[in-house]
Amino acid sequence: MDIVLLIVAIICLIVGLMGAVLPLPGPPLSFVGILVLHFTRFAQFSETLLWTLGILTLIVTILDYYVPIWGTKKFGGSKYGTWGSMIGLIIGLFFGPFGIFIGAFLGALVGELIGGATSQQATKAAIGSFIGFLVGIVMKIALCVVMIWYAGKELWHYFG
Repeated sequence: MDIVLLIVAIICLIVGLMGAVLPLPGPPLSFVGILVLHFTRFAQFSETLLWTLGILTLIVTILDYYVPIWGTKKFGGSKYGTWGSMIGLIIGLFFGPFGIFIGAFLGALVGELIGGATSQQATKAAIGSFIGFLVGIVMKIALCVVMIWYAGKELWHYFG
């Protein structure tokens, strides 16, 4: 049974890392991987670490929704830019990893133009949305990598 849980944990950690870039719940999946691994004979994490990672996962997940909105608004954007960025991101999924970034930027730009912004205002808002989007991705990747590091450390200790 521990082998099955180990495989599930590793899959959750890897898919979680991929989800930090793709529109999947990256950090929550990685955290599930840590929890599953904790309940095997292969790793024992401290209660403090589990609580810390759980709280960080919650914070990063919440911030991931607000940082792009904040970036768009900070650079003068509106809800049109925010919605455009999200729609562009989804469309960009079909064009690979760079499509996600380009889609988010172009979506915000087009959204602002539809909302009546000038091309200069729309470009500024799109840049803000893009920066917010990148900050969210960096936060998620960093947290997922930390969880993978802790898992790897425990597995290395067990198998090494």
